[in-house]
Amino acid sequence: MNVLLDILGATIVGGIVFTLFLNLNMYSSQARYSSNTELQLMQNAKTLAEMLTYDLRKIGYNHKGESLITTQNRRISFYADIDTNGVDDVVGYALSSASEVPQTSNPNDKILLRVVNGDTAKGPSLGITDLRFNYLNAKQQPTAVLDSIKYIKAEIWVQSPEPVNEKYIFTYWEMTINPRNL
Repeated sequence: MNVLLDILGATIVGGIVFTLFLNLNMYSSQARYSSNTELQLMQNAKTLAEMLTYDLRKIGYNHKGESLITTQNRRISFYADIDTNGVDDVVGYALSSASEVPQTSNPNDKILLRVVNGDTAKGPSLGITDLRFNYLNAKQQPTAVLDSIKYIKAEIWVQSPEPVNEKYIFTYWEMTINPRNL
């Protein structure tokens, strides 16, 4: 009878230890997936910020006259000689609609549209869900007067393309750019 109780006790303890190892393994896998997703989000936000920064710093480059064309909250367009060929280019940024990104399960992600001289370049979504521009004067106060804009503050929201623990994780990137030619 004692042998039977010893076997039953060892089986219960072994089952508990086995269950703990399974839970630890599942938690470790989930934490690794979540961490990798967050790292990918930060890399995507950095890529989007570098694209915007590259062009926004060139606002007015080799252009005579007013450089800014459109200064809306979610859209910007301007003159600049982007390809340094001596000809003014019209460059603009906006977001696509969410319906243009059907390959992910996130209903909010969009594509950052870069329009140069009427040609729209659609890149990958990279999880961008929102883009906002704020226009600031020399004292970094908000302004709507085109010739007093000296700084452009861009804000980018990026979400994961797939849910993590049934939620879309997100990151936010903000930058203030001072184009030299404004």
